[in-house]
Amino acid sequence: MPLVVVGISVLVLLFLMTKLKLNGLIALLLVAVGVALVQGIPAAEIGDTLGEGVGSQIGDTLLVVGLGAMLGRVMGDSGAAQRIAGRLVDAFGPRHVQIAMVITAMLIGVTMFYEVAFVIIVPVAFTIVRVTRKNLLWVGLPMSIALSTMHSFLPPHPGPTAVAATFHASVGHTLLYGLFFAVPIGAAIALVWPRLPFVRRMDPSIPQGLVTERVFEEDELPGMGWSLFVALVPIVLIAGAAVADMAVDDDKNPVLHAVEFIGSAPVALLLTLCLAIWAFGPRIGRSLDEVSASCVSAAKSMAMILLVIGAGGAYKQVLVDGGISDYIKDFTEGWDISPIILAWLIAAILRIALGSATVAVVTAAGVVAPLVAGSGAHPELMVLAVSCGSIAFSHVNDPGFWMFKEYFNLSVLDAIKARTTYTTVLAILGLGGVLAVEQVLDALSI
Repeated sequence: MPLVVVGISVLVLLFLMTKLKLNGLIALLLVAVGVALVQGIPAAEIGDTLGEGVGSQIGDTLLVVGLGAMLGRVMGDSGAAQRIAGRLVDAFGPRHVQIAMVITAMLIGVTMFYEVAFVIIVPVAFTIVRVTRKNLLWVGLPMSIALSTMHSFLPPHPGPTAVAATFHASVGHTLLYGLFFAVPIGAAIALVWPRLPFVRRMDPSIPQGLVTERVFEEDELPGMGWSLFVALVPIVLIAGAAVADMAVDDDKNPVLHAVEFIGSAPVALLLTLCLAIWAFGPRIGRSLDEVSASCVSAAKSMAMILLVIGAGGAYKQVLVDGGISDYIKDFTEGWDISPIILAWLIAAILRIALGSATVAVVTAAGVVAPLVAGSGAHPELMVLAVSCGSIAFSHVNDPGFWMFKEYFNLSVLDAIKARTTYTTVLAILGLGGVLAVEQVLDALSI
């Protein structure tokens, strides 16, 4: 049974990494090869499958994570990140830095991919940890939870947007309905989770090389104007492209094409990095050699993180090519339950089995799409149900899990305790939010 294969592979992976202390890259690749053989992928094709999985995952994240890490290190080594972190601490107070991180993450995360927003904000979180001497998860976990909520629940993120097209749902209405429950649920979990006893017992250190060790004096810091301006440039560019794409229907509009070009995450981050190199280099008297050294240091620190993320993509790919998604699709056909709950369940099962939220939402949408017209369910709520289900139970077959683990310098078991639990609770509460909105819309006869 394919689901048994998935369960055993996860247990083997945990054994290799926790008991044998095997490197994450090697463990993931070994398990991926084992799953491929068990699922009947021809031996001659396994190498191509692994390469496809690594390539697709790294292709999506290499430039974003690499450029984002360089940008964060340049801002950190110049004192710009400390300037922004200090202003946030001054505005909210040391006791309320979590609220500052949640607000920042939600505003940025509405239009930006989780990975993009994460690498932009995390240097500020690291700096706040050093300034306030708070636990890393006390500051960083609320940020991650808020970003996960925005990315997984709402358009214009790729999963919900793709499902909206499948269900012929209004992207605008989906976003509007989703905001009603995504914001309070995401904020509540973000503030509660770091306070749970099993999370508070974790005390990870900041990964070496991703943030400067230097603490600047006040007169050494760059101005707040330049620091904030550079930090906001990629947000404005990427968010502007997302808004323009929703607002303009003409695909041949040359202005839209130009906006989409500079608003694509890699280009926006590259432009911002060039701006940061000048603004926090020659403009303030630092040589280009010093700034280049910051970029090199960040790249070296990211090497193993990217390799582990890529290996997570390889593991995910053998699960997909091994036919597990098709098995789940056939297994769930004919279930006689509410289409909203069915959509959530199928997406959650696919997410647990395959790890990829995008594969989960697209496959689940294909299974339940025929039910939408005849059931009378609101298509926008079907989109939100699938999207909420796709965030459930993030674990070792999810490349995003490894990014979370590596950036927060956690063991595999601690990452499961922190991330797997919060994503599952978000998914369950999200389903409750969808059902509540359905009752309101039915009562209002909308």
